[in-house]
Amino acid sequence: MSGATRRDLIKGGAAAGAALATGAFGSRRVTEAQGKRGGILRVRGWDPPHFDPHQTRAFMTMGTLSLVYSKLLRHKVGAGVQSGTFAVEPDLAERWEEPDETTYVFHLRKGVRWHAKPPVNGRELTADDVKFTFTRFLTLKGNPERQLLESVDRVEAVDRYTVKFVLKEPYVWLPSKLANALCTYIVAPEVAEKYGDFKRPESAIGTGPFTLERYEPNVKATFKRNPTYFRSGQPFVDGVDWMVVEDESTGLAMYRTAQLDAGPGAWWAVRQPDVDPLKKSHPNLMFQDVLGNMVHAISLRNDQAPFTDVRVRRAISRAVDRQAIIDAVWVRGEPSGPLSRGLRDWSLPVDQLGEGAKYYKYDPREARRLLAEAGHPNGFKTQLIVTPGYGSDFVDSAQLVVRQLKEVGIQAELKLQEYGAYQATTIQGKFDGMSMGLFAVAWDPDDALYGPYAPEQPRNRGHIVDPKLTAMIKEQRRVRDVEARKKLIFDIQRYMAEQQHYVCLLAPMFTGSWQPYVKNYAPNLTFDYGGRAAALWLDK
Repeated sequence: MSGATRRDLIKGGAAAGAALATGAFGSRRVTEAQGKRGGILRVRGWDPPHFDPHQTRAFMTMGTLSLVYSKLLRHKVGAGVQSGTFAVEPDLAERWEEPDETTYVFHLRKGVRWHAKPPVNGRELTADDVKFTFTRFLTLKGNPERQLLESVDRVEAVDRYTVKFVLKEPYVWLPSKLANALCTYIVAPEVAEKYGDFKRPESAIGTGPFTLERYEPNVKATFKRNPTYFRSGQPFVDGVDWMVVEDESTGLAMYRTAQLDAGPGAWWAVRQPDVDPLKKSHPNLMFQDVLGNMVHAISLRNDQAPFTDVRVRRAISRAVDRQAIIDAVWVRGEPSGPLSRGLRDWSLPVDQLGEGAKYYKYDPREARRLLAEAGHPNGFKTQLIVTPGYGSDFVDSAQLVVRQLKEVGIQAELKLQEYGAYQATTIQGKFDGMSMGLFAVAWDPDDALYGPYAPEQPRNRGHIVDPKLTAMIKEQRRVRDVEARKKLIFDIQRYMAEQQHYVCLLAPMFTGSWQPYVKNYAPNLTFDYGGRAAALWLDK
């Protein structure tokens, strides 16, 4: 199977963007291919810090829960999906409508059953469950993704199968947010009442394609096919072995020997340095390239000296050789501005970022000049926090950044932080100096703009307060015309490039891979592993 071409991605992204803006996917039912039943899917999984979707944004939790839960809407899955596009389609809701610009009405599928486990015991899902879920989402203290639905005033159960979202103000991206497998799973009130929250594995009871049968911390989670799943015929596999494999070389060895049915990395991909050797040794495997829908970036505390000075931020950007980082660590990828090039229909290439484009060009001499102009002729000392939870390649990348900064006089001490602590502190802006990590993971442009840049948002880890930027970001949330919205989003990116609030580095390339007997599968960079696992089958 060949990889997606750049033109394919652009065309697919345009179609998805137009469909999302008009709600075109909301009026049709989803049809599923008929496949072969049976077998256990064996894949690399992750051990979640806990199981409550409203109290963490950790990808380990979201990916694990995707096998158990459903959402109102979802991103389309299956072999026909163009990688890098995020078309929204019905999930628990069979259709939706927008009677006015501050109201969304969702009509639920009838006959959807909760898993046959106490305390829900297979009862029917109703609008009250949806209301409970999003009321909890909006009111639970410490929800790190509260900003996703900040525009929502309240959620009402109109009748047994109808749910109404009433907004405080127009918000065109709501369907995309509800499709996002990030904290938006529908949960049952009885489960919350029984367990107090959803942190325990026993509380993972949903309406999704699989039931959690056994959980062995740091070893494996075992999932069984849900026989009452509402998508006819799915899942095709009898279960999923969600295996925790911490060591990358061990994961690759398991994949080579068919102990894993899909690639051993994030998104079931293969590390770029391993792709060509694996293609030569195992030419029968399937491969598909997907440009990441996230940015690797250096986060700067914009409210702390010396990062309050735009000249210092620009100097850091000019001190970093992005292509050298790609060549040395990631093998493939693209230098990236504030929006990943993985969102090709919405993001600008670096050379189209106007006056700010020059700050992405490696020029240590100009970096030293900017530092001297800002009053730091001899550079300064700071720290750079990174977590090994993103993999060894990310740590290698951070080490290279430290060396490049040292060349212009910036002494950055590299500090490694455990992933759980990183999620609880650094990613929410609780750090000093600089940090480096995945940034602006986005399934639509608003994901990459609002949370990381709007004042007082948990994801605004740079503590940015920029009234002009805030006004533009809030305006794009209201613009219904797709082309007008796109023009505004392009303007936002050009302004961001000038300000360098975050020093964006690159969009990584992922190469999804799977065994030839895995059918009706295509990689896509969402946390909905469950949806993809339910749609595929094993033809052994």
